[in-house]
Amino acid sequence: MSNSHKSQITIDVELDVNRVPEKINWNATDGGISNEAAKAIMLGVWDEKTKNTLRIDLWTKDMLMDEMKQFYHQTILSLADSFERATDEKNMAADMRDFAAHFADKLDLIKK
Repeated sequence: MSNSHKSQITIDVELDVNRVPEKINWNATDGGISNEAAKAIMLGVWDEKTKNTLRIDLWTKDMLMDEMKQFYHQTILSLADSFERATDEKNMAADMRDFAAHFADKLDLIKK
């Protein structure tokens, strides 16, 4: 008997007639997420054979430009945190956070 556990995360995308996302909902039952709405997703999958990242980037047509800018800023910060946890490369993670601050400054994301 195996002690392994299988978990499932699903993403449902509703498209308009031109195949542009109108609605995105996701589920992660182990995390208590059920049919949660989202305006954008970024999903990266490492392909070991090609040593390349496969990506899916989707956003709904009602996502505002300011929301997209914040989404990218927060994604860069999340990547820095994740990179540091995965590699213990504190200096490079700090550089990534510096870039995120520069990104936010250039786009006026942080109100002074």
